[in-house]
Amino acid sequence: MTAPMTSLSNIPAQSSAVTAPVSKASGIFFVAFLALGFVSCTWLLLSGKVEMLPPRLTLDEALHGEVTHKVAKQLSKAAVPEQGADLERGASWLLLGDTGPRVRSGCPGWLFLTDEMRINRHAQANAETKAGVVQEIQKRLASRGIKLLVAVVPDKSRIASAQLCDLRRPLQLQPRAVAWVDGLNKAGVAAIDLAPNLQPLGADAYLRTDTHWSETGSAAAARAVARQVQSLGISATPHKDFEVKVQDPARRPGDLVRLAGLEWLPVTWQPQPETVAATQISEKAGDVQSGGDNLDDLFGDDNLPNVALIGTSFSRNSNFTGFLQQALGAPIGNFAKDGGEFAGGANGYFDNPAFKQTPPKLVIWEIPERDLQTPYSEVIDWAK
Repeated sequence: MTAPMTSLSNIPAQSSAVTAPVSKASGIFFVAFLALGFVSCTWLLLSGKVEMLPPRLTLDEALHGEVTHKVAKQLSKAAVPEQGADLERGASWLLLGDTGPRVRSGCPGWLFLTDEMRINRHAQANAETKAGVVQEIQKRLASRGIKLLVAVVPDKSRIASAQLCDLRRPLQLQPRAVAWVDGLNKAGVAAIDLAPNLQPLGADAYLRTDTHWSETGSAAAARAVARQVQSLGISATPHKDFEVKVQDPARRPGDLVRLAGLEWLPVTWQPQPETVAATQISEKAGDVQSGGDNLDDLFGDDNLPNVALIGTSFSRNSNFTGFLQQALGAPIGNFAKDGGEFAGGANGYFDNPAFKQTPPKLVIWEIPERDLQTPYSEVIDWAK
């Protein structure tokens, strides 16, 4: 009789003299990496840099994972997870052309912010809440003899839609800016949707690898805002003449490259860089006076600006402030805040004692379209 054959698949593989040490070393390295990540995250928690619960926690936020999402986002800033994420993002981009969850690739060379194409939960309720806040602020400003002008900056994915290629912008997002602005105007709040002024420019209105408008777009927006200011009967003061200089072309790093986690790669490995000839606008030499943008002295006398600008990084990019000053024929106080979203710039300005002591005649509030329907998470205390 022949002995029964034993299936080779049932015989456990024997570790060789080479694979055994390698396997052991890999296991030790993996455990050490996990331990480092755990220590890094624990330190971040104990340091108080992570806010475990938001100031206003609702049942809806708890049930839909808003809290855990926020904590995970903050823990990702720990040293080890952040470096690991950088490596993962770089490999995904180089091997697959993937830009991660926060950034989407459109036509060749074009990047878009995912948030612009996201449908927010309770979008309409969020928009109505923020509109109510704007109306309350407008009433409080009016009681002090100050006018308010709201300027909504359209999404890049709306204006440069021809560069989306395979990306799709949900149709239900199309009317949100127009509806929100119309609602404010009907409520007695002066507001302007800048989309009609940027749409004729198409893709030229925005930067390829950045969320913000180009100088072409910001200049067109500034002229539109200036016309609206004049229609309100506001004369920006003090009158100044400005001179324009165009600088030599230089590479402009895009914030979408940073959000994609690719800014640490060599430039030649990053998405195609953008070259911009930046414009410098300044008061003519004879008009320059001492002083600055300090909140303590900006509105201190008749020779200082009577217009204040609050908002987001759109007001701090592509020389929007310079173009607006040129269009108004007067300097303005720019108190916009990078990353401020809906409330950041307003909180920073209205909370300062200088606002009460030396108020302006007009406040221009720049708000990105993508922030209209997001939750009203950072409360503007002055609107209470």
